[in-house]
Amino acid sequence: MDILANLGQGFLGCLQPVNMAMLFIGIVVGLIVGVLPGLTLVMGVILALPFTYSMDVTPAIVLLTAMYVSGTYGGAPTAILFKIPGEPIHVPLLWDGYAMARNGQPALALGWTLIAALVGGLLSVTIMVALSEPVAKLALTFSTPEYFAIVLFGLTSVVSLGRGSLPNAIISLCLGLLIATVGVDSIYGSTRYTFGLPLLLDGIEFLTVMVGAYGLGEVFIRLHEGFASAPIQQIGEMRTRLPSWRELSRLKGVLLRNSVLGNIIGVVPGAGATIASFVAYGFEGQYNKRKKELGTGIPDGIVAPQAAATASVGGALIPLFTLGIPGSGATAVILGAFLLHGIQPGPQVFLTSTEMIYTVIASLFLGIVAMCLVGFFAIRPLVKILDFPEAVVSAFIMLLCFIGALSIRNNIGDLWLMVAFGVIGYLFERYRFPIAPLVLGVILGPLAESSFTTTMISYRSDWTVFFTRPISGTVMVLTLLALVIPFVTHIRTIRREGHAAANGSSE
Repeated sequence: MDILANLGQGFLGCLQPVNMAMLFIGIVVGLIVGVLPGLTLVMGVILALPFTYSMDVTPAIVLLTAMYVSGTYGGAPTAILFKIPGEPIHVPLLWDGYAMARNGQPALALGWTLIAALVGGLLSVTIMVALSEPVAKLALTFSTPEYFAIVLFGLTSVVSLGRGSLPNAIISLCLGLLIATVGVDSIYGSTRYTFGLPLLLDGIEFLTVMVGAYGLGEVFIRLHEGFASAPIQQIGEMRTRLPSWRELSRLKGVLLRNSVLGNIIGVVPGAGATIASFVAYGFEGQYNKRKKELGTGIPDGIVAPQAAATASVGGALIPLFTLGIPGSGATAVILGAFLLHGIQPGPQVFLTSTEMIYTVIASLFLGIVAMCLVGFFAIRPLVKILDFPEAVVSAFIMLLCFIGALSIRNNIGDLWLMVAFGVIGYLFERYRFPIAPLVLGVILGPLAESSFTTTMISYRSDWTVFFTRPISGTVMVLTLLALVIPFVTHIRTIRREGHAAANGSSE
């Protein structure tokens, strides 16, 4: 009952004019940051941090958390409509979201993202309120072996991204992992695959790969086709359409399990919304009843990554509020805001700053609802861009791609890298190699390498530690099953086709 009473006081505090103003500003700015390629969610929160110096701690944290939660949704419209994910969070979303849009249902695809963000966010914050302390204590036992196991499990989603060709998907993933090794090794400081080029010393930014392969690559494909495909506005609706209760009822399992999954992954320090999004899509690719249809434009592939991404916010805030341990890059910045205002997050903060902490929690409830309302009405002006001919829209997309690539490091060399990956994206599409595993490897590769190397150093190169620790061992077994079962199925399919061909020729 104390929790409910404190939460009630938090809602009253959240309704104060200054807190409501910061909440609304944070939602709008977070959506804008999410839409713009190259301006990441963490970068946006960092840029907003200096503006909070002169504020009281409550409106400052409300502003930053509002940006955090809305940024997990902001890039969804551009991913679905233009195949440009504003954040790596939204890469899994576009695999079915963009396909549904091209199938004539962009409005419904946008509606599914809103529902997924709403349900995932609200459920996540509810779990945060009810279980924050015990879940955070469990996450405190996680170390680099558990983190590597979870990232590796995320990489197994490659088996569902091959578009019918598992070997092509693995080749694409390995190329992405190779690209991720370019630059200076973060552990030992050695240079790898730089070929004497200063540009490559800092590595290849995943945003450069993502924007080039998806955004610019799609423009090259359209150019090759002579802009012959129908614009989206001619084959779909010009407004957001929410799914019916009947449709929602069919996907309630997908919504709930991925909301819980995203919350759990968010609790793991350093995991965040990107890993939650990839793992959720990979999980559906393994266990969903319609897993063979993923990538063709089904709502399951839209709901899973978006619900998990938004749900990870509540999970990442659990260790921050209760233990002072940031669960993601954005919460690390929010931790800095706490410290700048003289407050050390941890178990004592619920006693010494009860009103402030519950006001922030209440602002998350209101912020998620406000995010969906603003997103619902802000999508219509965005969709209006599609009134232009496809060639004009493609030129606009190219402009966004170049601005996004330049804004990453303010380096002209990144523009050439983006063009190179645009050509690679075009060639991949032309010769039926999936781009998604490539991007997956580039994003998750450094995380896997860092956690693996740190584990080997800490445990004296004893690789069995991944299997002897209970949590990491369980995840590793699930990872092996997720890899072995599709391979066995693939081999059996080849054998059946071979037997069928042999029987047909004998007849």
